[in-house]
Amino acid sequence: MFPRIFDRYIGRQVWTATLTGVVVLSGVMVLGNVYKKLDQLLGNTELPMALVAQFVLLVIPFSLIFTIPWAFLTSILLVYGRMSADNELVSLRMTGMSMARICLPVFLLAAVLSGVCYWVNVDVAPAAKNKMKMLFYQVATEDPAALFQENRVLDKLPGYRIYTGGRDGDTLKDLTILEIEGGRVKRTIRADKARLEITPGVLDFVLKLEDADVESVQLDPESNIENVDFIHFDETALTIELSRLRDRTERVNASMKSTEQLWQEMQTREDSVTKVAMDKKQFSSSKTELNKRYSFPLACLTFALVGIPLGVTAQRRETSAGFALSLVTALVYMVFILVGDILSDQPGSYPHLLMWVPNVLFLAIGGVLFYRLSRR
Repeated sequence: MFPRIFDRYIGRQVWTATLTGVVVLSGVMVLGNVYKKLDQLLGNTELPMALVAQFVLLVIPFSLIFTIPWAFLTSILLVYGRMSADNELVSLRMTGMSMARICLPVFLLAAVLSGVCYWVNVDVAPAAKNKMKMLFYQVATEDPAALFQENRVLDKLPGYRIYTGGRDGDTLKDLTILEIEGGRVKRTIRADKARLEITPGVLDFVLKLEDADVESVQLDPESNIENVDFIHFDETALTIELSRLRDRTERVNASMKSTEQLWQEMQTREDSVTKVAMDKKQFSSSKTELNKRYSFPLACLTFALVGIPLGVTAQRRETSAGFALSLVTALVYMVFILVGDILSDQPGSYPHLLMWVPNVLFLAIGGVLFYRLSRR
């Protein structure tokens, strides 16, 4: 009866601390990144709260990839550090229980959390990242008028930079439109007023410009001299092609592809989206991403084996000490993952193998530390 009571006791403490850590760390990471990512994807577009909430929900899976292992490591360091300081571990060892038996509930919890991390890494996060990228396209197609905000520049439409001085419903005022081609401004349009016209079922929309001045720039390929033409229109129209936005949005990198697509690319050496043969760099990126998805979930098991000896050895009650130790350990682990991501398109560096280095290294270190702890 006693072992089962103790299993519940230690398991509850570690689980409660882990859950609290996940909530706190996820909140910090989400709040710290949501506005940055919103600006990257949607620019200065004002969005309804429902869409912002949807974006936040899509960001959460990325935070769980990091916060679950980190919170689990922190909880282990704090719980076992306190138990060591209170001599609870000494009392348990005096009953004849081995260190492995004392830590059994933590290892079982580590296995469960690794399963959750596996699900998030392999299925949830890639799908969420792909949906996140589609948000701007969703806003543009459902309500193009929402893209044009007063006194702001719209720079997310491919080939255009559009400044809107004022807006009244579908009527835009004091527009400045830069049409860009090949990194150069091809045409500049200044209009006192514009009316947004949307045709149901048609992807593109039209700006009916009034009192517009058009400045066109043409480069003479022989003399390399720019010729500028000025034209005034009482009324003219400009078609914004959202099909170009769709084409850009549909481009996906390795991190946005499903795990099934990555496995398909490993077998066929063809891009699973475009069906074009992959070069060595593209193949290396996909291979590295696939290995990362399978290696990262093992962080919970790795941190359990490393964290228990570190927590017992530290013998600290202070939360700050345990958190600092977990931060250093997690940062060292993450360095290998980040380096692997940076080198993902360099097959000569074997970045896919680098994704497994932190697990192998920490498991070896944790195994030695745990063995020494068990022999005391």
